Amino acid sequence: MMAGSPNPRQAVAVVTGASGGIGRAVARAVSRDFSHLVVHYFSRRDAIAETEAELTQTGRSVHVLQADLSNLSQCRHLVDIAWQWQQRIDAWLHIAGADVLTGPAADWDFHAKLERLWQVDVRGTIECCREIGRRMQTLRGPTRPAIVTLGWDQADQGMEGDSGEMFAAVKAAVAAFSRSLAQSLAPRVRVNCVSPGWIQTDWSRTASDKWHRRAAQQSLTRRWGTPDDVAQVVRFLASPDSDFLNGQVVHVNGGFCYYPGERGEG
Repeated sequence: MMAGSPNPRQAVAVVTGASGGIGRAVARAVSRDFSHLVVHYFSRRDAIAETEAELTQTGRSVHVLQADLSNLSQCRHLVDIAWQWQQRIDAWLHIAGADVLTGPAADWDFHAKLERLWQVDVRGTIECCREIGRRMQTLRGPTRPAIVTLGWDQADQGMEGDSGEMFAAVKAAVAAFSRSLAQSLAPRVRVNCVSPGWIQTDWSRTASDKWHRRAAQQSLTRRWGTPDDVAQVVRFLASPDSDFLNGQVVHVNGGFCYYPGERGEG
């Protein structure tokens, strides 16, 4: 059983993409602070059931919603239903993203992968966050509602290869949108973007030794990041403790190492 906060806020957090990986870790982390949780998934019914079971063990109320975030009408429907549950949402944590590195999508060509990423990661993020942002602006109280999106640290400096090109373009768009949405919704709503570095997800479990070496070498901490590393930063950005952080892109990568070949293992 997870250890929960004895006095969570009587507030509502939504976590998109909560069926596994970073999304599930975020749901676990914020369950310590929020009494009501909406967890979204796309296709992994068994996995979201596991997430729901973990959260309900802490005594939180949990509402599970399914939506394909490549479909704009389903994005809007997701926001509507999530809002109607408790007639408010205090934190929208948009972690969902298309997986084009594992499963059947791994064999798609560059253009098919890019199109899927554009539909889910960019359009889906924009549609959901704009829709919920307008509603959040109507809330009044001592705590500002928060939106957190998911970027990628190497969108800033770029990375070679097909994956680097597509993810840099897509996640740079998410970060730029998040900064602009923060301007639009201020001062009532805060918007920040978390940009992970090399994080251990499904893809990392089958990655070659070359990628494992690269992940360790490109972090000043000399290790892979974990979903929990990302989740704790998202939890902070969703909380009133981060009230003076707005319109920021926060890198969670152990400190990017620009010259890995020149540094010892230390």
